[in-house]
Amino acid sequence: MSSPSIACIAVVGKLNTPLHVSVFPPHLDVTLEFTRLLNSCLDIFEIRRKHKSVEQDMGLLHAFEERLSAYGWLSNTDSKFVIIVDMEGQQIPDNPGRNRASLVGLRDSDLKPAFRALQSAYVKLLQNPFYNPDDDAPIAKTTMNSSGNLSTANNQFINEVKRIGKIWTPGITNI
Repeated sequence: MSSPSIACIAVVGKLNTPLHVSVFPPHLDVTLEFTRLLNSCLDIFEIRRKHKSVEQDMGLLHAFEERLSAYGWLSNTDSKFVIIVDMEGQQIPDNPGRNRASLVGLRDSDLKPAFRALQSAYVKLLQNPFYNPDDDAPIAKTTMNSSGNLSTANNQFINEVKRIGKIWTPGITNI
């Protein structure tokens, strides 16, 4: 039996520039594919923005094949947060005493704790006096797989994003 897990988390800036992209195992070898999927979701943000107020859960943005689904969150500063969920996700060991109800989809409320935690981490990053968003190209300094000198502020943000991606499960209420 398997449970949905987060495959990718992205933060996209006001001008639709990717500020951070984290890809989680076992999808590390398809980072380019996730970048294309994220770009296709940006159009959906623009369409739905006209019908919603600021800082709202955009819900399901796009379903890719039968396995991946992209969900979005728009902040009041026009920053966009995208979480791509792998519906087959991680394997859960069978427990004979446990109910084996299969998960068909996610409820709207399942990803809200992850989006709130992601937005809080992003706000903390922006409030950090040692973080300078104009130092380097945003994608180069915040991708999980990048090497080089990352500031402490960036490392804290990246570690928080990794933590959110690893511990999220459907039904979790607080991250």
